This record gives sequence, C-alpha cells and structure tokens, in this order.
Amino acid sequence: MTNRNISAPAGAAEERQARAKRPRTALAGPYGHPLHATVVTVPIGAWTASVVFDILALCGVEPRAFSLGAQWLVAIGVIAALGAAVLGLLDLSQLEKGTKARRTALIHLGFNSAAIVLFAIGFVVRTTQVGQASVAGFVVSLVALACVGVSGFLGGELAYRYGVRVADEATQRKGFE
Repeated sequence: MTNRNISAPAGAAEERQARAKRPRTALAGPYGHPLHATVVTVPIGAWTASVVFDILALCGVEPRAFSLGAQWLVAIGVIAALGAAVLGLLDLSQLEKGTKARRTALIHLGFNSAAIVLFAIGFVVRTTQVGQASVAGFVVSLVALACVGVSGFLGGELAYRYGVRVADEATQRKGFE
C-alpha cells in the first residue's frame, strides 16, 4: 500500500487540506470557528475541577460536600464530552483517509474515548461511596485526565500544525492589512 501523501501531486494535497478547513455542516460551526474546540473546554474544566475537589475531600476539607461535587463534575464532563465528540466526528469526517492529519485525529479520538470511558467508570465507582472521598475515583480521574492531556496535545497538532478547521492564510492575512 502506498502512502497517498507522498505519491499524490501537490494540487491533490492542497485540495485535501482545503477540505479539512471547511465545516461538513453548519452544526460544526462556521468556517474558521469550529465548535468542537469551544465545547471541549466544558469537560476539560469540569474534570479538572473534579480533581481539585477530590484533593480537597481527600485532605479532609468538607469531604462530603467536595466528594459529591467531584462526582457531579465528572458527570457534567462526561455529558459535555459526548457533545464535543459529535462535533469532533463532524470535523474528522472532512479528513481524507491515508493522511497524517486523519491518523492523528484517530489517535486523538482514541485518547478522548478512553478518557470518557474512564471518567464514566470513575462516576460509577463514586456512586458506591456517596458522601465520602473516593481514592479509587480520584486515581481513575488522574489516569483519565492524563489521557485528556495527550489528546489535547494531539488536538493542538491538528489545529496548529495541520490547520484542520482553521481559516486559510489568505483569510488570516486580512486581519493584518
């Protein structure tokens, strides 16, 4: 199997890149303003705050209140992440098979999926320990948050290195005229 990136003429690569910059549908956000990148801030913020709440609960600071807060922040993050995943899949659908951008996006998807599953497991673990700090839930959250960190790096590669769903340079240049 040959790598289409290497063997394809320059014009074909430019056409694939231009397609990756355009939204598949208005639901993905307008050109140059992908909604996926905006919506992911909700689960990332909720999950990060849940870890802070876990630390406070484990340190004995209002353990009942902070452990319950952490549990609900995990749930909010999972629900928001599912919405972000739908938007991410719309962006993924614009990436042609066989490209490095698509392979990176699939790895990004894998880490995000692992994080969602881990946080969901952590939520279930927490339901067995209502009102008390959950060491197991905290550990699962740390592993899941590490997955989110790797995924975020890959998302940055997609946007900033490969320009997925980022306006082309001619459009960007208008901001500097």
